[in-house]
Amino acid sequence: MKIKVLVVDDSALIRSLMTEIIKNSKDMELVGTAQDAFVARDLVNKFAPDVITLDIEMPKVDGLTFLTRLMKARPTPVVMMSTLTQEGAEATFKSLELGAVDFIAKPSFDVVNGINQYSELITDKIRTAYQANVRRKPRLINPPVKSLNSIKSTKIIAIGASTGGTEAIRELLECFPSNSPGIVITQHLPPGFTHSFANRLDRLTQLNVFEAKGGEIISPGMAFLAPGGKHLTVIKVGGSYVTQLNDSEKVCGHKPSVDLMFNSLAEFGMDNIIAILLTGMGKDGAQGMKKIHKNGGYTIAQNEETCVVFGMPREAIKLQAVNQILALEEISQAVFT
Repeated sequence: MKIKVLVVDDSALIRSLMTEIIKNSKDMELVGTAQDAFVARDLVNKFAPDVITLDIEMPKVDGLTFLTRLMKARPTPVVMMSTLTQEGAEATFKSLELGAVDFIAKPSFDVVNGINQYSELITDKIRTAYQANVRRKPRLINPPVKSLNSIKSTKIIAIGASTGGTEAIRELLECFPSNSPGIVITQHLPPGFTHSFANRLDRLTQLNVFEAKGGEIISPGMAFLAPGGKHLTVIKVGGSYVTQLNDSEKVCGHKPSVDLMFNSLAEFGMDNIIAILLTGMGKDGAQGMKKIHKNGGYTIAQNEETCVVFGMPREAIKLQAVNQILALEEISQAVFT
């Protein structure tokens, strides 16, 4: 059975290019294109698409408003089409908060050549969205963990995620205390979006969150996010953990890679490492988590019920690399008790 796709975009050029890409994919069927939310609504009711690609910036009714109405009336996997701008990034993260599964960054250069280069990425995103759990139960909101009485500066928390991870990370860190152990995060995001994501986390949590630049000491209350297009690893200098950026090839098809970050921490072989693997497609992070687990670190995987996509946690569980499998809302309590 083919994946039924609806394309919603006010640009005739984008609609044409998306039509060509989807029609060239043997496992997909284009059920329609819409230039605005009103046409899109009618096509959703008529064809019940499996996946919708949705432009954020549209006339009459914008993409965020349409998404909000869609998720209330007929929850459907949605992949947003986002511009590589500050405003575009903020709207993209808002769309993920509203229920979109993922997003595709529109190329900022020659749009025809850009979309053609992105065709593989686009079809992969649609296939991932098709498998997403958009009807998962709402999370029970836990109060933030109270400030810790004491914290070892040598303790470190490492978090990895992909599809669905921006919201999972936000919800998790909102429960962390202001003097939490130092944190490193790898979330699969393209360049241009990680800086905005770090600012969003800094604004919404009690932590000081930064896009890593390399060479920063990872101290309590601080979190460092891998920048898009660079791997984030951790080295030890004296008694301190220090961020390091790596420009090597992709690992598990990703840059930044969770595996590379986890592997760097596994080298320390100490019991003060906590590794958390959240929602995401694929297997990035599983092997690195296995190394941390084997060397005495504590490992947690998000459970299937609360994941948007259960791929990455599932792979770690298969490798017997996990101490606990927990719902997203249970992880913060497990970390601090």
